[in-house]
Amino acid sequence: MSDDLPTPARAPTSDAVLLSLVAQGKRDALELLFRRHNAKVFRFLARLLDNEAVAEELVSEVFLEVWRHAGAFAARSQASTWLLSIARHKALSVLRRRRTEQLDEETAGRIEDPADSPEVALQKTQQSAILRDVLEQLSPVQRQIVDLVYYRERTIDDVAKSLRIPLATVKTRMFYARKRIGELLAARGVAPAWG
Repeated sequence: MSDDLPTPARAPTSDAVLLSLVAQGKRDALELLFRRHNAKVFRFLARLLDNEAVAEELVSEVFLEVWRHAGAFAARSQASTWLLSIARHKALSVLRRRRTEQLDEETAGRIEDPADSPEVALQKTQQSAILRDVLEQLSPVQRQIVDLVYYRERTIDDVAKSLRIPLATVKTRMFYARKRIGELLAARGVAPAWG
């Protein structure tokens, strides 16, 4: 595997990072993404199509689409949601092509729409803007810890080793960063996700 992908000693790479690597043409990233999600995509397609053979063919098409359009992933949703959205569109195309059967109400009702409603999308956009503003108000050391733990998905132990600071220091910085984030969010009328 390439140096960009995790080794067993490192923390797992997030799906969003894998998609950005796929967008750069990294086949190993696509392979890892495929290993993580192909079973889920297959089950989703098999349930929608009620045909495992067709579902199996579409799994390959879904990941080919990911290879071609990984750069279009904007991280507005989880990578798995994006993959299932691609799978859903592929399944709908197959269902439309079936001339021998009509897409009845029952079948259409089983097809889940993973996309957010306009209200939910607007709310997420507003919350993201508030959170970015709140993070800018943290001290640089607190912002660094929050970035490494929450956005780069590193463990507290890994952060302590990487920054060469005591574990207790990382925990203390994280505690005060979360406390400050909670205060700033409360001042804006938003409850923090951790309670």
